[in-house]
Amino acid sequence: MSFISLKVRAAFIMHGYDEQNREVIEQVSDPDFVEKLVRVERIQSISEKYVLVTASDGRLAYWEYDEEFAVLKARLNSAGLLV
Repeated sequence: MSFISLKVRAAFIMHGYDEQNREVIEQVSDPDFVEKLVRVERIQSISEKYVLVTASDGRLAYWEYDEEFAVLKARLNSAGLLV
């Protein structure tokens, strides 16, 4: 099991879909970044601003991270986690 340390704050939680097949998204406004050790297998994607991770009960969470994309990408690459 591999972990990565990230400073993140919750931005959105995707709870699933409604009866019209539209995403049910909750916007979260956490004011502060907190450091977390995140299991690498939970990460679904990383963009310039957000890390998309799996959450409990089949939900997805978008976390804003406090780091430059290139720096995070370099960290993952140096750990052998990029193809």
